[in-house]
Amino acid sequence: MRAKPINSILFVCLGNICRSPLAEGVFRAVWAERGWSQDILLDSAATSGWEVGSAPDPRSIAVAVRHGIDISGQRARKVTSEDFHRFDLIFGMDRANVRDLKALAPAATRDRIHLFLEFAQGTARDVPDPYYDDAEAFGSVYRMIRDASEALAMRLEARASVPESGQASSTI
Repeated sequence: MRAKPINSILFVCLGNICRSPLAEGVFRAVWAERGWSQDILLDSAATSGWEVGSAPDPRSIAVAVRHGIDISGQRARKVTSEDFHRFDLIFGMDRANVRDLKALAPAATRDRIHLFLEFAQGTARDVPDPYYDDAEAFGSVYRMIRDASEALAMRLEARASVPESGQASSTI
């Protein structure tokens, strides 16, 4: 039995201006760098509505640009009820995001929600919110997200290449 393909991923943080737009942009770049042919729907959203319509934080844009990634066209949006059905994987950047997402999600879709670093790397750690910090904190968050995105891409590639042998995969 082949594992269900992952065709869509949503990255979520509190305001959708720092971590989640960066995660969306970085994972998109990692996926493209690997030359993986499968199209994948990527998006990001917020658990709050405070920043709806706002561009990513200038510090997130700047750290992304330093690494050749353009996230300036993204706009913050709040998670919708449709998102829980539309996305195969939903990643909260921290435990509070995961808790809020699970409270909003229909029971049948809660298994799609995961802590990003835990799912990608097996490390039960939060991606810290750099909003009240300096550019160095944004650099640190970028590195965490880049490492986790590399690990996630490897997991998804391994999952997609599982032979149809009748054995279930434990990679995802």
